[in-house]
Amino acid sequence: MTNEQNATQFNAGRIVYIRPIAVADLPDDLRQKANGLVTLYAIGSETGERLALVRDRDLAFVVARQNDLTPVSVH
Repeated sequence: MTNEQNATQFNAGRIVYIRPIAVADLPDDLRQKANGLVTLYAIGSETGERLALVRDRDLAFVVARQNDLTPVSVH
């Protein structure tokens, strides 16, 4: 197995965390883009870096899987 194959296998199983975020806790510019939503869902890396914000939990899981990531729910 080549290094490239090893890297591909590792990245395909990378875990990301899905958690709800209160829109009220976001910076002003993001709150304005929330279009009246009260809660958004964050997709975060293992190190805590926020990778994306989406409108609902199901969409967060779809986006993660479309990017070959393994989503895990955080409460």
